[in-house]
Amino acid sequence: MYFAGKYGIIILLPVLRRSRKKESKIEDKGRTMKIQIINGPNMNLLGIREPEIYGALTLEEMNRQLAQKGEELDLVLDFYQSNHEGDIIDKIQDCYGRADGIIINPGAYTHYSIAIRDAIAAVGLPTVEVHLSDINSREDFRKVSVIKNVCLKQIWGKGVRSYSEALEFLARKR
Repeated sequence: MYFAGKYGIIILLPVLRRSRKKESKIEDKGRTMKIQIINGPNMNLLGIREPEIYGALTLEEMNRQLAQKGEELDLVLDFYQSNHEGDIIDKIQDCYGRADGIIINPGAYTHYSIAIRDAIAAVGLPTVEVHLSDINSREDFRKVSVIKNVCLKQIWGKGVRSYSEALEFLARKR
């Protein structure tokens, strides 16, 4: 069925519903988990931005390594990066009902984004905050995280291994 209107043609598609039997199968322990990995501001500059602090890997290279780790752990990973707070909030909200967990490196938003904190709390998904560098041995403002209290765990200072440990941690939550 379709309607022609002011904004063009709108097509209505039938909604497919799963049977109860399939829904219960989806909830089985040991199933493949879907994990959303969210990277915040400046993570698109990995490999260029202060490699002595953040490492020489690019974001694409890091994501490839994490995808391999995800396969080993029977996890389905989705990668997202944005320099914009509202887009990150939209992605967190989009995870509700679509992902089983979130790994987030909020970048500078770690220190002051109550909006990202509230979005994580609102969706209620198991979330791990990660950082490539040791935020506790850097400038004082980097030691403050407004995000960590709504996350199950905070992992920092291990480079890409911070993300790998977060994947392992969430995989154990099945």
